[in-house]
Amino acid sequence: MWRFCKRLFLILFILQFVYIIMLKWINPPVTLTQLGSLLGGNGLKRDYVAADKISPHAGLAVIASEDQLFTDHNGFDWKSIQKAIEKNQQKKNRIAGASTISQQTAKNVFLWQRRNWLRKGLETYFTFMIEWIWGKERILEVYLNVVEMGKGVFGIEAAAQYYFKKPASKLSRTEAAMIASSLPNPVRYTVKPLSRFVAARYPWVLLQMNNLQGDTDIKNVLPGAKARTTNSPSK
Repeated sequence: MWRFCKRLFLILFILQFVYIIMLKWINPPVTLTQLGSLLGGNGLKRDYVAADKISPHAGLAVIASEDQLFTDHNGFDWKSIQKAIEKNQQKKNRIAGASTISQQTAKNVFLWQRRNWLRKGLETYFTFMIEWIWGKERILEVYLNVVEMGKGVFGIEAAAQYYFKKPASKLSRTEAAMIASSLPNPVRYTVKPLSRFVAARYPWVLLQMNNLQGDTDIKNVLPGAKARTTNSPSK
């Protein structure tokens, strides 16, 4: 039995490692969150698109909204995590989060949504692995394709089509900011009809986008960054 368990563990470890490597170039076939939405009656609207088919405004908006230190950390924002722990200790009935875009990507691609210690442990492992194997630009591209952006709406292309009847490549700064503002709870904080939360938050996201748009590291990971660099005239 012990030998069997060791062999099974080794096989599963190799399979998940190969899967992580494959996802550096291909999109996840389906995620547990997407399956849960479909089976739970919320439907499943999604349409994965390549980075060059996504407006840079969308990438900048989610960084401004969710993780302004995205290009500076190794997957974990330790200062924010410490602050969240302190808040949780002060208010036992509330759970403050401090997840980075990398952590949210790991959770959405490989794991489930319900919080527990097992999921957090696995989330730490997968976050480390995608930071190491994928890199920031691919993490942001996958995040924009898999994260829920409305009830049964997954990914920026589906969100752009659902809310604004246009492809993700054509999203304006304001439209991208509105979608990003819903991310803390996209089922509750709706873009259309415009919820009070999104209405109050998206101007702040726009302001943060203005503050971050000159950051070279951020510009280099935004969707279409490689294409823009390739097409730019040489000096």
